[in-house]
Amino acid sequence: MKLYLKPVHYLPVTDPLVFFLPFRDYVDNVDSVESVEHSQSINLVLFFTVFVQLACAFRYGSEDLDVIGLSFRKDIWFKQIQIYPESHKPTLTPMHDTLLKKAGDNAYPFTFEIPTNLPCSVTLQPAPDDKGKVHLCFDFEVKTYLAMEADNPDEKIEKKDTARLIVRKIQYAPSQVGSGPKADICKSFMMSDKPVHLEASMDKDLYFHGESIPIKIKIKNESNKTVKKIKMTVEQLTDIVLYSADKYTKVVLSQEFGETVESGSSYDNTLSITPLLAENKEKRGLSLDGRLKDEDTNLASTTMLRPGLDKEVLGILVSYKIKVNLMVAGGGDVTVELPLNLMHPKPQGIFQSNA
Repeated sequence: MKLYLKPVHYLPVTDPLVFFLPFRDYVDNVDSVESVEHSQSINLVLFFTVFVQLACAFRYGSEDLDVIGLSFRKDIWFKQIQIYPESHKPTLTPMHDTLLKKAGDNAYPFTFEIPTNLPCSVTLQPAPDDKGKVHLCFDFEVKTYLAMEADNPDEKIEKKDTARLIVRKIQYAPSQVGSGPKADICKSFMMSDKPVHLEASMDKDLYFHGESIPIKIKIKNESNKTVKKIKMTVEQLTDIVLYSADKYTKVVLSQEFGETVESGSSYDNTLSITPLLAENKEKRGLSLDGRLKDEDTNLASTTMLRPGLDKEVLGILVSYKIKVNLMVAGGGDVTVELPLNLMHPKPQGIFQSNA
């Protein structure tokens, strides 16, 4: 989010259209989504009608095909309004007032309400060994254009008469955090009369991107074997539910701890891990939060579902799990899994669009 207002799409003054946005991230609060409030400045119209459109699109195709216009794009939702001659008069908000002052004369305000059942902005880049898979993403685009008619498929819209901008629909962590998960297992080995007990737990059920994640480990080794080390992995699970049953599982963190637990002894300690995109820059096939131009991004946030919502309409579902693995001498292991919710904290003191 920007702490100040600026035109985020600029056309030379000789072009007819300029539109202003306060920011490009719009927050999905699970039960509601921020309104997309804009101001449109029209310099020259003549005999044209001016329309503005907000579309949620699914893109599927490699970047080289996109250059020659062959990549697949499907609009899964869009809304179009006419702003000149003026037919759309939204209820003005303080944000509108600010944008109208910024836009100057010949400015026309408009508002879009984003439904709660649309996917958040997510980009998935396939791994080199994912044969047949190509770049795919969900994004939101605001487009304004000049046309003679609203819905004439035969009318050619000139590029110079169009202004467009990608915005993002994102989710922030809820204000209330629940208690953390816990998992335990008791496993026996051949040639050993007694088992190894493992318990792993976390203090809370949600952590922020970049935050250290402490995991409490309790081991009771009653076997005649030695636990050589503890290995932790964090897996990102991506379920593409819009068009097929594709699933991607990618390890975003793998870390070993040289903790030894001898036969007949116990272990009780807290080990911390931090999954980061910075450690996976060369790894393709990860789900990332939607990117704006060349801005940096991060691992995709966990998809938060509203109770009763059909999962298929969300397009891509992202989740995480932590595996705690005990490596036992002589072969064999003991493993438990913990679910992980990974999100961004909601920024404080930032002017929201529906404030």
